[in-house]
Amino acid sequence: MLNLIKNEWMKIFRRPGTYVMIGLLLFMVTITGAFIKYQEQGGSVPDNQNWEQGLLLENESLKKQMEELGDRIPENTLLYYERQIALNEYRMEHHISPNEEYSVWSFVKDTSLMIDFAGLFTIIIAAGIVASEFNWGTIKLLLIRPINRARILGAKFMMVLLFGFLMLFLLFAYSTLLGAVLFGFPENPAPYLSYYQGSITEQSMPLHLFSFYCFESISMYMLAAMAFMISAVFRNNSLAIGLSLFLMFTGRQATELIAMKFSWAKYVLFANTDLMQYFTGVPMVEGMTLPFSVFMLLIYFILFLYLAYIVFKKRDVAS
Repeated sequence: MLNLIKNEWMKIFRRPGTYVMIGLLLFMVTITGAFIKYQEQGGSVPDNQNWEQGLLLENESLKKQMEELGDRIPENTLLYYERQIALNEYRMEHHISPNEEYSVWSFVKDTSLMIDFAGLFTIIIAAGIVASEFNWGTIKLLLIRPINRARILGAKFMMVLLFGFLMLFLLFAYSTLLGAVLFGFPENPAPYLSYYQGSITEQSMPLHLFSFYCFESISMYMLAAMAFMISAVFRNNSLAIGLSLFLMFTGRQATELIAMKFSWAKYVLFANTDLMQYFTGVPMVEGMTLPFSVFMLLIYFILFLYLAYIVFKKRDVAS
C-alpha cells in the first residue's frame, strides 16, 4: 500500500498544475497580509475603555428581547441569546476585554477563510485521480498488476486525504510565519472563549485555531470524498469537479432555505458539515446535536466510499 501511495504522490507532483495551485494559495495569503498591513490594522488596539459598560448594555437589551418574545421565541434564537449573554457575563466577571490587538493569531484567523480555496484544489485532485486514469488509458497498466482493486482505490483516496492535509498545513504554517513577520506576537494574549451546552472554557489561540482548522476542513474532505466517488462511478472528472464545486458554493445556502420549511433538512449533508455551529452559533435545524451531525457525516462518508469501491471493482476496462 505504501508503494502505491508513493506512486500516486509522484503522479500528482509531476503535474505543473499542482505547483500552480500551491503557488496560488500562498500568493493569496501574501496579498491578504500586504493589504492588511497597508491598511495599518496591525498592532492597533480599539480605543474603547468602557467595554464592560457596553457588554452590560448589550446583555440588558438581549434579556429585554427575550422577555418580549416569551414563548414565541424560536429555539435557535433563544440559544443564540443565551450564548451571547453567558459570554458577556464571563468576560465581565474575569475582566477579559473583547478589544484585542491585531497579531499573528488574528491574521491566521482571517486567512482561515482560504480553507475553501484549499478545498477547491483538493476537490480538483479528487475529481481527476480516478477519472484521468480512464481518460488517459493508464488504468490498464494499474489493473494488470497482481494488486487488489480495493488497494488501488484505497491508495488513491489516501493520496486525496494527504493532499488536502498538505494544503491545510501550508496555509496554516505560511499564515503563521507571515503573520509573525508582519504583525508579531501579542504581548498579553487573551484566551479564546469556547461555549458549548451552557459551559464556557478558555482556550489558547493556537489551540483554538488548530481545532478551528480541523472543524472547517470537514466540509472540504466530505466534498472531496463525493468528487472521488463521482470520478470513480462516472469516469468523468469534469462532471466531478463541476458538481462538487456547485454544491460547495450553493449546498449550504440551499439547505438553509429548505430548513426554514422542513425539519428533514437536518438529514442533508450540508446541514451537518459545519460542526463549528455548535460552538460559535446555533444549529441549522432545531433539535440537531453534535453527535447527530457526526453520525450523519460518517454515514455519508461511508456511502461515498462504498459506491466508489463497488463500481470500481466491477468496472470493465478491457475495451
